Amino acid sequence: MHNLVYCYSHFIFDRRKTHNIRHVTLSSRELTQKYLPNCHLIEGIEFGAEDITILKDGLAFLSTGLKYPGLPSYSDEPGKIYTLDVLDSGQRIQALSIKGEFDKDSFNPHGLSVYTDDRDGAIYVFVVNHPEGKSQVELFRFVEEENSLQYIKTIKHDLLKNVNDIVAVGPESFYATNDHYFINGIVKFLEPVLTLEWCDVIYYSPETVQSVAGGFSSANGINISPDKRHLYVSDILNHKIVVLEIKKNTILSRLKEVDVGSLCDNIEVDHESGDLWLGCHPNGLKILLSDPNDPPGSEVIRIQDILSQKSQVTQVYADDGSVIISSSVATRYGKKLLIGTVYQKALICDFK
Repeated sequence: MHNLVYCYSHFIFDRRKTHNIRHVTLSSRELTQKYLPNCHLIEGIEFGAEDITILKDGLAFLSTGLKYPGLPSYSDEPGKIYTLDVLDSGQRIQALSIKGEFDKDSFNPHGLSVYTDDRDGAIYVFVVNHPEGKSQVELFRFVEEENSLQYIKTIKHDLLKNVNDIVAVGPESFYATNDHYFINGIVKFLEPVLTLEWCDVIYYSPETVQSVAGGFSSANGINISPDKRHLYVSDILNHKIVVLEIKKNTILSRLKEVDVGSLCDNIEVDHESGDLWLGCHPNGLKILLSDPNDPPGSEVIRIQDILSQKSQVTQVYADDGSVIISSSVATRYGKKLLIGTVYQKALICDFK
């Protein structure tokens, strides 16, 4: 192991790899501020809202309190899932209580997805969880009248080894992204430098678990088109959104890639227009350094007409870290735009 570490250390500091690190992290990128009107911080969110998704009726679910290796964490408390009614003028968050035999003390929520069953209206909440650094998916049922999550089960599998995000496609089925290939500490840490493109997308159902798309440097955010025919995956280290067509056998075919010029994290899809909303990291090196005197900035990008030959990529919001640090998700509902971060605060702005 000593020889392996020695070889990798020399590999990292090779000039070509140093150049590669700079390219991957966009370390020389300068960000120009771009603000939206009437923005204010969401009261009660102090330790990040790494992922946010909104139901068709305007109820938002927020995954908060993520503790991720190598990034700051300012709370020892377990993570929580909150709801926020975007249509409520008070815009107050509510913590969801978790019922059932679930280990709340080790809850470390990452990506989340919500699925509404058309047969009975039941709402299922899927949450990527990293208790003690592990990787698993928690399945809950949302009980609206009690403002609670009823624990159903924990899903573990060898293929779900480094899950980042998830998109539910049934009451017990989903696609998930692995953002690393290795699970060993030192090799996993060095993996982004090696740009191996060994990360993948996993399909899970009670009957089938398989890798259905590969070739990602780091597969991050994932979501699905309104017609359920296409998946969108953020290949974050390549600064691209990958469009995949869903085949009948759940295998995915790669249709196109869209350059976004930023390290885009989670993906949210507008229920009506099909536009993609991306929470992005404009400078990855600043995330790694996490210098409070030079904090990571935040960026929101919108992609319109992604399936056409002329996809339109637009920067909607940009901040140097003076307002919010390290944006990871953005989602629009009506005339409101919500922006969440990995470990800091969350913002709500007017958007017309």
